[in-house]
Amino acid sequence: MTLVSHLRPAIVMIALFTLLTGVVFPLGFTGLGAALFPFQAGGSLIVHDGKVVGSALIGQNFTGAKYFHGRVSALMGTDPKDSSKQVATPYDASESGASNLAPTAKGLSDRVSGDVKAFDGAAVPGDAVTSSGSGLDPDISPANAALQVARVAKARGIGEDTVRAVVAAHTAVPLLGFIGAARVNVLAVNLALDGVK
Repeated sequence: MTLVSHLRPAIVMIALFTLLTGVVFPLGFTGLGAALFPFQAGGSLIVHDGKVVGSALIGQNFTGAKYFHGRVSALMGTDPKDSSKQVATPYDASESGASNLAPTAKGLSDRVSGDVKAFDGAAVPGDAVTSSGSGLDPDISPANAALQVARVAKARGIGEDTVRAVVAAHTAVPLLGFIGAARVNVLAVNLALDGVK
């Protein structure tokens, strides 16, 4: 037996399994996912008036009084004017991460305390003053949304009951009633409110 006859089965198996596991298997599952779950496979894109306005999976930085605000985003990026400095880049989808500040960090404690004071003594849910691990969380808790109803209704000149109804219609419940938590997608509820006359 020659060296080639010993190596041929190994080379054939490597080529076969590279083709199967590196090409056929991934393409098959990608195609199956796109066929069975086209919305999710396409990036969970939200289309409004024929234009893609965002993804249901990535938060946006809403700051106006007439909009529900998302969770705090602690993302930092390089300052375009001075590459040696960092600047806040909330909800920058090209980045992902938390502040990495410890619970005892003075900077975090001061920011959270200031945010809590802005709610004038109301019970504040944690997601109203803390960032998520990714800094891109698109959802808020129903309790967080409830704290914002009065401000949004006043800024839009509509009744609080109307705003509460829109929030309720856009509140996702836990899967099977117990997996996960109830949540409100900020982009979806803000787009729905823009359509309220």
